[in-house]
Amino acid sequence: MITASVSNFVVGVIGLGYVGLPLAIAIQKKYITIGFDIDSNRIEELDNGYDRTGEILSSELLIANNIEFTDESSVLARCNFYIVTVPTPILSNNDPDLGPLEAACSLVGNYLNQNDIVVFESTVYPGVTEDFCAPILEKVSGLRKSQDFGLGYSPERINPGDRTHDISSIIKITSGCCKEVADKVDRLYGSVIDAGTHKASSIKVAETAKVIENTQRDVNIALMNEVSLVCDRLGIDTHEVLEASGTKWNFLNFRPGLVGGHCIGVDPYYLSFLARSIGINPRMIDVGREINDSMSFYVLSKLSDRLTDHSLGLSGASILIMGVTFKENCPDTRNSKVFDIIEELLVSNVNLTLYDPVAPVLSKEYENLRTESIQFNARYDAILICVAHDAFKKINPNQLATLVASKRLILDLKACYREETEFFRL
Repeated sequence: MITASVSNFVVGVIGLGYVGLPLAIAIQKKYITIGFDIDSNRIEELDNGYDRTGEILSSELLIANNIEFTDESSVLARCNFYIVTVPTPILSNNDPDLGPLEAACSLVGNYLNQNDIVVFESTVYPGVTEDFCAPILEKVSGLRKSQDFGLGYSPERINPGDRTHDISSIIKITSGCCKEVADKVDRLYGSVIDAGTHKASSIKVAETAKVIENTQRDVNIALMNEVSLVCDRLGIDTHEVLEASGTKWNFLNFRPGLVGGHCIGVDPYYLSFLARSIGINPRMIDVGREINDSMSFYVLSKLSDRLTDHSLGLSGASILIMGVTFKENCPDTRNSKVFDIIEELLVSNVNLTLYDPVAPVLSKEYENLRTESIQFNARYDAILICVAHDAFKKINPNQLATLVASKRLILDLKACYREETEFFRL
C-alpha cells in the first residue's frame, strides 16, 4: 500500500525542456519542487531567469521561489514524487529510441524510497511504462511496483510556441498502476491544472490516448498534403478549396505543410512500431508518415520548376529561405523539415541565405548562411517562406516581391500571404 500524502509531496521533475519546465513552474506554485536536467548550461540559464525555449517568461522564472534547479542528481533524494519528462526520439531506422528513458529510470531508481510515486510524461507506445520502465526502477531500487512504490503515466500536452493553450488550460490525462496511486496522481495534477483532469482506467489507456493524438494530426495533415498535390495538378488553390469545405460544421481544419518537430514527426513511429510488434500492418500510419516526409522533396521540385520557367537553374541560384524552425513562433529547430530542403539545395550549389528571427543560434555550418534581417536592396532568384512566424506576416508582401524578378518565384509554403495569388502555396 502506498501511504504517502499528496500534501507532503516534494516533486522532482526530470528533464527541463519544452515539457518539463512549464510543468515544474506550475507545480512549484503548490509543492516544493526540484527541477533536474543533465545540461549544466540549461540550469545556469534558468537560475538567471532565461528560458531558451521561450515557453516561460523571465519574470515568471524570477518569481518562482518554490523550486530549485539543479544538475546534481543527489538533490533528487529529497523528492518522493518523481515526474519524468525526457524526450523519446527515434533511431535512424525510425524505431523507438528508449535510451533517454532508460537513463532517467536508472537515475530515479537510485533515489526511490518506500511509498514514493514515479509518473512518466514522455510519449511512448502502450506498455512501455509498465513493461520497460517499471522493471528498471525495480532492479535499481530493489523495490516492487504497487507494493513499495507507485507508478503512473500522465501524457504531456504542451504545444510549443502557443501562448493561448498553456499547460494550465489543457485537460490533463492521469493514470496509475492501481486505484490508490491513480487517485494520488490525479489529485496532484488536479491541484495545479486549472482545466482539470481526466483519469484513465489504466496506464496503457493513457499511453495510447497520447500517441494517437499526434498520429491523428499526422494522418490528417498528410491527407491535406495529398489534396494539395491534386489541387496543384488541377491548377486550383488548395486554401480556397479548404475554406469552402470549412463552411460545413464538421469539417476538420487541417492545412498542408512541412511536418517536423517531435510530436507529429516522431510519435506516430512509436504507434507504428507497436502495431507491427503485435502483428498489425499499420498502413494508414505509415502512409501518412511517408507523405509528410516526402513534402520537402515536392517543394524542391516546385522550386526547380519555377526557376526553369524563368530560364534559371538551381546550380548557382541565389535563394532566401525564411524560417528554419519546425513550427511558427517556436525557436525549436529539432527535426525541422526545412533542413531537408537546405541540405538538398547546398548539394545543388545554391547560394543560400537563411532568415529566422525566432530561431536560436544555429550550428556553424548553417550560422554562416544566416542574416539578421532582410536586406530589401538585395536580389534573389527565389524565396521560400517555410514557417508562418508572426514576424513574417508583418512584412509587406509587395516589399518582399521587390527582392525577386517575379512573384511566381516566391514559394509561400504556409500561406502567410493569402492575398498574393501569384505566390506558390501548398
